[in-house]
Amino acid sequence: MDYLKAFVVGGLICVVGQILIDKTKLTPARILTAFVVIGVFLGAIGVYKPLVDFAGAGATVPLSGFGYTLYKGIKEGISQDGWLGILTGGLTASAAGIASAIIFGFLAGVFGKPKEKS
Repeated sequence: MDYLKAFVVGGLICVVGQILIDKTKLTPARILTAFVVIGVFLGAIGVYKPLVDFAGAGATVPLSGFGYTLYKGIKEGISQDGWLGILTGGLTASAAGIASAIIFGFLAGVFGKPKEKS
């Protein structure tokens, strides 16, 4: 049942993104940035935590989940380090994800075969 909840919630988040791509003139970069900001905002008002508790990876894997992770890290950083936590908390909380993206991007670049778009 957990897999089904994660699939449905994650899928609905992706459907919203696809609708925004298809029906608006927003660029994909702006839509992705909006998802991160929305995750931070929903975390700050207390809405995203119940969604994460319900859907698990279905809510944490999309970019809105990255925004929520940044929010949680900043909140924890402020409680531990004061105002310095605004700068360090988000990066500390999301370090594993950022490092993974860099490493796997590098590996894809090393082992992938570039092709020209046609």
